[in-house]
Amino acid sequence: MRATQLASTDALWLLNPYFFQNFLPKPANCQLAFGKPAPDFLLQSVDEKTYQLSSFRGKSVVLIFTRIFTGKQRRSICAPYILALSEIYPQFLSLGAELLIVGSTSLRDSKIIQKELSISAPFLSDSSCSSFRLYGTGKALGAPLPAQFVIDSEGRLRFQHLFSLAHTHATAARLLWAVRNL
Repeated sequence: MRATQLASTDALWLLNPYFFQNFLPKPANCQLAFGKPAPDFLLQSVDEKTYQLSSFRGKSVVLIFTRIFTGKQRRSICAPYILALSEIYPQFLSLGAELLIVGSTSLRDSKIIQKELSISAPFLSDSSCSSFRLYGTGKALGAPLPAQFVIDSEGRLRFQHLFSLAHTHATAARLLWAVRNL
């Protein structure tokens, strides 16, 4: 599926309780300190495996928080970004890093997204958004904001990029640079 096909002008999906609970914006407010342990979490992937961040000790992790949705509800800035990261997933692996993508959708919807976009990296579901809050990603217009983090092999935070209107995501090249320079 092409990135240009992913955007939609249909706004009816907005009329749901989740959107209204999260409507008022809350800017990113990450209180995590560089060089300190990254907060641990336990989430289920679309292949129904359980992932715990602390289980990756000995390997670096590129942690991607996304606000991508299914079908007509897809965000135009996140879907192409996830497609780009999925294409370079083997490069992260060759550098000894795992790429974990965390979405705020239900496990059912996350499975649809993974299938539609052919995401090769582990795609984790966090419909409660607890990991988003743990990392202080912020929220706006019904969903948590995207953010990216790089965690070293000892579980310490080494890089973060929080959403801004000027720079919505850390580029794939920047994330590769962060992993190479751990």
